[in-house]
Amino acid sequence: MSVTASPTATSSRAAELMQLEDQYGAHNYHPLPVVLSRGEGPLLWDVDGKQYFDFLSAYSAVNQGHCHPRIIGALTKQAQQLTLTSRAFFNDQLGAAEKQLCELFGYDKALLMNSGAEAVETALKLARKWGYQEKGIAPNMARIIVAEHNFHGRTTGIISFSTDGDSTGGFGPYMPGYQVVPYDDLAALEEAVKEPHVCAFLVEPIQGEAGVMVPSEGYLKQAAAICQAHNVLFIADEIQTGLCRTGRMLACDYEGVDPDILILGKALSGGVMPVSAVLANDVIMLTIQPGQHGSTFGGNPLACAVMRAALDVLTEEKLAEKAFALGEIFRERMRQVQAQRPELVDLVRGKGLLNAVVINPTDDGRTAWDVCVTLMERGVLAKPTHGDIIRFAPPLVITEAQLQEACDVIAEVILAF
Repeated sequence: MSVTASPTATSSRAAELMQLEDQYGAHNYHPLPVVLSRGEGPLLWDVDGKQYFDFLSAYSAVNQGHCHPRIIGALTKQAQQLTLTSRAFFNDQLGAAEKQLCELFGYDKALLMNSGAEAVETALKLARKWGYQEKGIAPNMARIIVAEHNFHGRTTGIISFSTDGDSTGGFGPYMPGYQVVPYDDLAALEEAVKEPHVCAFLVEPIQGEAGVMVPSEGYLKQAAAICQAHNVLFIADEIQTGLCRTGRMLACDYEGVDPDILILGKALSGGVMPVSAVLANDVIMLTIQPGQHGSTFGGNPLACAVMRAALDVLTEEKLAEKAFALGEIFRERMRQVQAQRPELVDLVRGKGLLNAVVINPTDDGRTAWDVCVTLMERGVLAKPTHGDIIRFAPPLVITEAQLQEACDVIAEVILAF
């Protein structure tokens, strides 16, 4: 495959489709000017037939690659039998899906939802209910500790503890009951959890949206120990970092941490449909009783069949091992680029195939966005976050040869910038 063809002007078809979105859609995203119509494995094609390497993976939702045949097979088979019953009845797919989740991750119970934000909200409700019912916190006094620069979703509840002005500005008033501490700061966490009304600490093992911020070695293990010592639940949001992305099934696995509550999403369906899950043991999960929480689509038969196939692909194709090995190659290639252009490439960081390259603005005002536009023209799709950070996260099914080819393009673009 070659992705080094010279850039072409936007076609009339692509321009028409972008105009439709601009005219009839909300302006809540700022996408790169490319209109995609097909995907397979680590590759995407636009409406004009041009081929690209996908280095965003729908924010790590397509770890298994685009349109994985095994996952699509499960989808189409189940779609012809039964798609939705609601939880008013049992269905023949949910129990087996919950069993697979619990056995794979080592928990008593799983609660399936749809979006990642719904799963986070579920975990927050579980933590509060546990705090009142098991820890004995006074009614309406439960507090949850979160990390600065977190990203857990965009519901009004979740943005109440965001420190990102874009997420919070103009959307108040905010929900009380949260305290923000600096990320990767154990002393601040230990001080915060001493407060008797604290029921949980919610944290991303690696802060993805913040720019792939990797904490100090031992942070997660010690944070979990601090929580345990103060009877506070340790909640890991592994929606983006989990499911083999960082070179382990969970990013917490690097430090042998078993969260009290585990949140999963994105690649739980291989990017085929919204599926998320919250896992916990009985003492936590069974604090919520019938009628106290739910979702019409959560745990639907179609999602369960897709999820089971998506998990099988992750384990049977050994995608964690692939991500670990290929991540080492990617970071070494990028560090070679950094050594040649230290004034432009400020930092390279990440784990597995979740990586970031920090770009310093040029004297003439060009930024990471301009790098990404040039990469798009050269056949590699990536997106900046927070202005100066490019997140590189290809599907885990990418081959070493494909990764090296994409790295060649990235290196050429940055070195010529």
